[in-house]
Amino acid sequence: MNEHSFKVIMILLAILFTVFFCAVVVPPLIENPDFVGAFAAGFVNPYASGYSTDVVVCWAVLAVWVWYEAANHSVRHGWVCLILGAVPGVAVGFALYLLLRQRQLHSTIAGDA
Repeated sequence: MNEHSFKVIMILLAILFTVFFCAVVVPPLIENPDFVGAFAAGFVNPYASGYSTDVVVCWAVLAVWVWYEAANHSVRHGWVCLILGAVPGVAVGFALYLLLRQRQLHSTIAGDA
């Protein structure tokens, strides 16, 4: 896969999940703005709990990675991806972090050459 295809696919996946999130989650949340209840609904049975726990831990892994790369590789603005990883979701935050990271690391490498 070339770099252009990678970027396009990451952007499309982030958009796809955001549209899905807005279509499925936002309407009931507008109707009943119970954010704690909405979060807790992800843990209503063992299967949902497994998926929800995976999402929470994936966000934590992303947070550690963002923190590490900010300190060791000067990747900036990763915190924005962590916010987007919380809402609409890790799929968006992770995809956009990969794009942000790639752009900054390429700039650093180009500057070193």
